[in-house]
Formats: sequence, C-alpha cells, structure tokens
Amino acid sequence: MAIMAGVPKTPGPGQVPPAHLRVTHQDREHVVEHVKTAYAEGRLDELEFDDRLERAMTARTHGDLMPIMKELYGTAPVPRAAPAPTPARPQGTTESNERLGAALAHMLPIVGFPILGPLLLMLTGGKTSPYIRSQAVEALNFQITVVGASILLPLTIIGTLLVPVIWVVAVVLSVVAGVSALSGGDYRYPMTIRLVK
Repeated sequence: MAIMAGVPKTPGPGQVPPAHLRVTHQDREHVVEHVKTAYAEGRLDELEFDDRLERAMTARTHGDLMPIMKELYGTAPVPRAAPAPTPARPQGTTESNERLGAALAHMLPIVGFPILGPLLLMLTGGKTSPYIRSQAVEALNFQITVVGASILLPLTIIGTLLVPVIWVVAVVLSVVAGVSALSGGDYRYPMTIRLVK
C-alpha cells in the first residue's frame, strides 16, 4: 500500500513522535508516571510536581509533553516505547492503600468534613504519596468552591434556589471521584476554582 505524499506516518518503536501529533491517554499517563517518579525520588518539590502534573494531564500534542520530559531529564524526550520507570515500593498493599486514601479525600466531605477531610489527607498521606496528594488537592479545591458558592449564592433569589442543587451535585461528583480514585484514575472536578496547588 503506497503512502500518500504529505501524510505523516506513525512513528515506530523507539522513535520520538512529531511535536504536532495529538497525544493519547496512554501518552499522557506515560509522562505522568515519569513526573510521579521524579517527585518520589525528591527531584521535584510539591509546586513543581503539581505544575508538571497539570501540564501533562492537559497536554494535547507531543509538543506539550516534550518540555516536561526535557525538564525532568535535561535531554531530548524519552521515546514513547521506553517503559516508564516506577518508584521502588515495598511488596504488599501500598498501591491499594494509596487508592483508598485518595478515595477518602473525595468521600469524607459527604459525611460532614467538607474541607477538613481532604486537607488532612493532603497533609498526611500526601507527604508520602503523590497520588493521594493530587487527589486530595483536587477534592479540597472542589469543596472550597462548593462552600464559597453556598455562602455567596444566597445573596440572590435565584442563588438561594440553586444552593440545594449544588449540594446534591457535589455529593454525586464526590461519589464519582471516590470511585474513580479507587480504580486509580486521576479525577478532575468540573467548574472548580483551583486555589490550592
């Protein structure tokens, strides 16, 4: 089968894809694993970790991902085909404990700890697990947004009617986020003001 002129071909194993090529979820997760490893090894502080994680999760093209890899390794980006290094972790249930901690960050607001629950998990489990920290920060920002809306919206008549709807939606989204965290997903709440990084 002939290749048409002007149509870019997919890179083979070990080749770096063109910068304009759109990324897949697997490409994003590959870079996220490198960022998590760098954080676990102490090569990134919390602000640098959050910044690179945000950029990796929102990348649209390989040109968006390449600078992150270059910042981590100081050279050309690691080819897609190379397996992502994973931080050494003891045998056992560490990974499932991380997922449980992240799920708790999303679920504790439902049982009456809207800001305190995610904050405590961010300050405790987040110190040893980048995954718990990223999900606790996301849950904390969402809860700050919900509490802020609950305070400001009653200043208008329509806002007063919206507050109960916002609470119901917040509970539903928290459950969805908790389930996503239990399966190891990186959940992002919609319409959230992200004050905590």
